[in-house]
Amino acid sequence: MLNRLSHTQLLRYAGLFTWVALGIPLVVFSLYFPAVDPALDGTGGWLGEWLGGPALVLLAYLAFGLIYWLITHALGRRRSRPMDIVMLAALTLSAIVVSNETGTGMGAILMMIIAGVIPWMVPLRVGVIWLVLQHAALIPVFAQAEGFTPGIAVLQAMLYLGYSSFAMVIGLIAMQQAQEREEQRRLNAELRATRALLAESSRMSERVRISRELHDLLGHHLTALSLNLEVAGHLTEGKAQEHVRQSHTLAKLLLTDVREAVNEMRHDGAVDLSGAVRTLAEGVPALDIRLDMPDPLLVEDPECAHVMLRCAQEIITNAVRHAGASTLWLSLSRDAGGLRIQARDDGAGTENLAPGNGLRGMRERLASCGGQVDIITGRGKGFALDIRLPLEKSA
Repeated sequence: MLNRLSHTQLLRYAGLFTWVALGIPLVVFSLYFPAVDPALDGTGGWLGEWLGGPALVLLAYLAFGLIYWLITHALGRRRSRPMDIVMLAALTLSAIVVSNETGTGMGAILMMIIAGVIPWMVPLRVGVIWLVLQHAALIPVFAQAEGFTPGIAVLQAMLYLGYSSFAMVIGLIAMQQAQEREEQRRLNAELRATRALLAESSRMSERVRISRELHDLLGHHLTALSLNLEVAGHLTEGKAQEHVRQSHTLAKLLLTDVREAVNEMRHDGAVDLSGAVRTLAEGVPALDIRLDMPDPLLVEDPECAHVMLRCAQEIITNAVRHAGASTLWLSLSRDAGGLRIQARDDGAGTENLAPGNGLRGMRERLASCGGQVDIITGRGKGFALDIRLPLEKSA
């Protein structure tokens, strides 16, 4: 059963299992070893004891589990959000409250759970600083609640920091493996799309080759035969002349059939660009791609189809890697002017666009075929691209 779970699912369920396992001793400590002296509580009696310690511990413990469940629900399937910092702070605060109210290191165990998901929520450097600071916040808790000297409290916090660091490294490795697996899926989708396009191009090339052979060889021979029969018709008389004329008529009909077959083969030899783009868009991680294009979208020029497929590939790659988008709208169409791709995403966008190798390569491919690309972006407005590629062979 565990073999069927992904790295993110294993990490999530391991954290929830640890949280549940911690709940049993936590309840015992909360009920039978309250950290708050009821005599110091304003309400007094058992109600003051309950409100001063166990209720707060239980609230912090349940809040930790609920927040952890929420932030790990889509772990690895979405981009980091500013709200993640708030939820991470809430998890840390809940852990500190548990340790402070129980007078134990149970909050440090909850911090180990936090350490496993820190790499998924914040950059690595920020995560390391966060890990150190949250354990530093336990030093006064250990010194006050457990009666440790400042030196012992620091050593105790460093001990738990070592455990949490190990958990953070495990979470980092799981994240890297998940990213590599998603990258492999994306590359496989690109490979399948390219293979489909190459298969269509090969089929088209073979049909064109056969039609050319029919036109050049069979058409030439039939034309020569028709001319010879026409000459023979003028040189013969009687029944022989009648048979020659009939043969001449049949030769012309056969030549017409061959030309129609050649034209039909060349007309049907087109690449289905929409099928290749759909294959490319399948299974892209952390991105909802909404396609709008006719099916099929036939393109007679394989080179133009390949250029547009590479443009679609670069748009998807940019949305996943750089734009931080969750949704991509991709429209592919054909009109009298040629092929057109219109794309936009809901990413962060930028005020100062500095084209990288991908965008420069896209411009170069389009320029080599007479096409162009217009890019519109702004901070908080995502990216929008309008790509046009003329088809010289379009009707």
